[in-house]
Amino acid sequence: MGLNRIEREKIVVAKMIALYCRHKLGFKEMPKEYVALVDYAHRQLDRCKFGDSKTVCEKCPIHCYKPDMRNKIREVMRWTGPRMIIYAPFALIRHIFNL
Repeated sequence: MGLNRIEREKIVVAKMIALYCRHKLGFKEMPKEYVALVDYAHRQLDRCKFGDSKTVCEKCPIHCYKPDMRNKIREVMRWTGPRMIIYAPFALIRHIFNL
């Protein structure tokens, strides 16, 4: 049985944050503030009222992130998004096509 949309989103966001920490910031292990960002993103995904019919967060009519966390995740995604094709191509394809 495959993962639902929310579970796949959790995997992608955790992977994006990990890539950002490793390749942009140069950390071998994720700093506490980014572990907290992953946990926060996962909690927000668990609470998503759209469930499996959710869109990508950027296109969502409801912005459930606090402003500071929203800015931090935007920074991560802005850097990581274009690089996903190199570091995690299958995750990117699944995310784009909602597979």
